[in-house]
Amino acid sequence: MRLPLTAALFASVLTTGCLVMSGCANPGPTAVQASVPLDYPLINRLSWGATSSAVERAAAQGLPGYLQAQLHPKGAALSGEAQAQVEAMSISKKSLLDLVQEMEQGRKNADSIKDDEQKKAAQQAYQQDMNRLAREAASRHLLRALYSPHQVQEQMSWFWLNHFSVFQGKSNLRAMVGDYEDSAIRSHALGKFRDLLGAVATHPAMLRYLDNEQNAVGRINENFARELMELHTLGVDGGYSQRDVQELARVLTGVGINLSPATPGMKKDLQGFYVRKGLFEFNPARHDFGAKTLLGQPIKAQGLGELNEALDRLASHPATARFICRKLALFWLSDEPPPALVNRMAQAFGANGGDIAATLELLFSSAEFTHQPGPRKFKDPMRYVVSAVRLAYDQKPVLNVGPMLNWLNRMGEPLYGRLTPDGYPLTGNAWSSPGQMSTRFEIAKAIGTGSAGLFKSDGPQPQEKAAFPQLANALFYKSIAQTLSPATKQALEQANSPQEWNAFLLSSPEFMSR
Repeated sequence: MRLPLTAALFASVLTTGCLVMSGCANPGPTAVQASVPLDYPLINRLSWGATSSAVERAAAQGLPGYLQAQLHPKGAALSGEAQAQVEAMSISKKSLLDLVQEMEQGRKNADSIKDDEQKKAAQQAYQQDMNRLAREAASRHLLRALYSPHQVQEQMSWFWLNHFSVFQGKSNLRAMVGDYEDSAIRSHALGKFRDLLGAVATHPAMLRYLDNEQNAVGRINENFARELMELHTLGVDGGYSQRDVQELARVLTGVGINLSPATPGMKKDLQGFYVRKGLFEFNPARHDFGAKTLLGQPIKAQGLGELNEALDRLASHPATARFICRKLALFWLSDEPPPALVNRMAQAFGANGGDIAATLELLFSSAEFTHQPGPRKFKDPMRYVVSAVRLAYDQKPVLNVGPMLNWLNRMGEPLYGRLTPDGYPLTGNAWSSPGQMSTRFEIAKAIGTGSAGLFKSDGPQPQEKAAFPQLANALFYKSIAQTLSPATKQALEQANSPQEWNAFLLSSPEFMSR
């Protein structure tokens, strides 16, 4: 009967050790050499989730060509309907400077209204506009994750966005997160780590989130300096001291934001140190020009140049290489990455000047990655949601990612939604509770029955197009079926409808891992 079968499969999702930690129901992918055609298991791990079209494209390229295309992407990320959705967004039409100044003026106008009811309505309209901008950024992120052929770049964009995490709920960050992701994170996601670090450290979203705009000579704020060392570069065990945090905070004095078009007043001898780029500002009148020592070495008093020297030192430090490379292996390979592999990655990272693509190439070409030793990687909410929609609809563009955003919220991993600067956990045990599994089963049912609302647009004149998930396709019978346990196969055979079959596959232990 339908209910007992559904409950039985759901129970296996909750209790099977193979799902969360051991991966024993699945023999795992075989080693992939350059001469072996690419197949589902490897593409599933190198993308947000394998699809028929992705496997076909990759197989035509071969492993070396596929990896090079992923690590050095060329061409547009999106096209057709998905690109049209992005182009219609305000964050695509206006610069960060224009967006923030427009929102700031709206806030000031609302606050200046005398009538209480009118003020309340204007303030609500302002908040709605801010929410819309943040939703646009998150929607664009999901559209790229779903449909971009540059899947490694899209995953690394999420990885770095999580590594350099900011919370959209603070101040006016909702107007900034779109540009932060696009200009500071995504454009450097596969480049040099030092360039990425510099883009993040001078972006208004990070400076505002970690309070560095309040950091000035005589009024030191250590928030950004501490996280820059502990979370962004050296790691908590990176060998720095509290004195180093204090010295870096002094380096960062004067590094902030200016929302007005006016240049602040300052003494004539300081004017040559002043730097303004968009909303970013280095104000030398707020900077501590005294002698400083960071990580045992002096830093020359040179205004904003001090920050560049400090970032050079942090980015090239061996502790940074170890910290970043372990985190990369944690994200891509295993909750317990092999120390020998992490060491090789760290050595390469240091030798190649922090080249992210080159470091990933070493990881993806390693025996540890191609053989995937040990437990399979349990999917976090983002990977589960995106992989499910990708498998169900392949390249058929959704009209509304709203349901996906709601699912991520329910499972505790909304984009730009981490309150603390440490980012979301990368290990499976953070996402495998019974409550998580219950929500995933509901998502699997919504996608599997075609009732998720992904193909019905929002707005006063909503559009809707017919779309039914195609999961029992050639990719399933050729590849996915070979990875399923006997219990999952038996459950699929007893499904009472195509919709139920879809839900069973998407809630199976094997689909919960990659």
